[in-house]
Amino acid sequence: MTVVQRRAEKAPSGASDELFKIIVDRSFRRGHFKLASGLESDLYFNMKATIMDPRGGYLTARQVLEFALDHGADLIGGLALGAVPTLGAVAAISSAENRPLRTFFVRQAAKEYGTRERIEGLAPEETFENKHVLVVDDVATKGGSIMQAVQAARDLGATVERALVIVDREKGAEHYLRAQGVELASLFRESDFV
Repeated sequence: MTVVQRRAEKAPSGASDELFKIIVDRSFRRGHFKLASGLESDLYFNMKATIMDPRGGYLTARQVLEFALDHGADLIGGLALGAVPTLGAVAAISSAENRPLRTFFVRQAAKEYGTRERIEGLAPEETFENKHVLVVDDVATKGGSIMQAVQAARDLGATVERALVIVDREKGAEHYLRAQGVELASLFRESDFV
């Protein structure tokens, strides 16, 4: 079940429909594209155009925040760059609503300067020990980027059992992640756009 189906009764009327329209107008393209996963596709989702849009970013962050809180997440995070705009919006909205939810992001590789950390967003005294983490990303294809963030958090003691994406391209991520002990949920699926 996608989050859209699940959220229909809780979301403000038309919120999912409005976000869907913004994605179609700003982020959905047809053509011939090579994806980060190495696959080729006739459909492409440039989600940055949606999540950097004021209304698109707000609607996305609202749904991610509700999902995270509904599932008992102590922290949410994801791999840079796909997750970062959404994570910032979720942190701001959660604070404005007095329901603070901390966020973090995982670098592809540790910085070669300063603290040389791979994970950014936690204060020096904060840890992942005994924390339930939700990993988020903009789009899932095969699940590799999501799993990088999952593994980085798990390596530091987090429990990661769920991931949430704006669009699941339905190209194997759900099955791959399930085999790694991670349930994948999505706001939308690629088939919603075809």
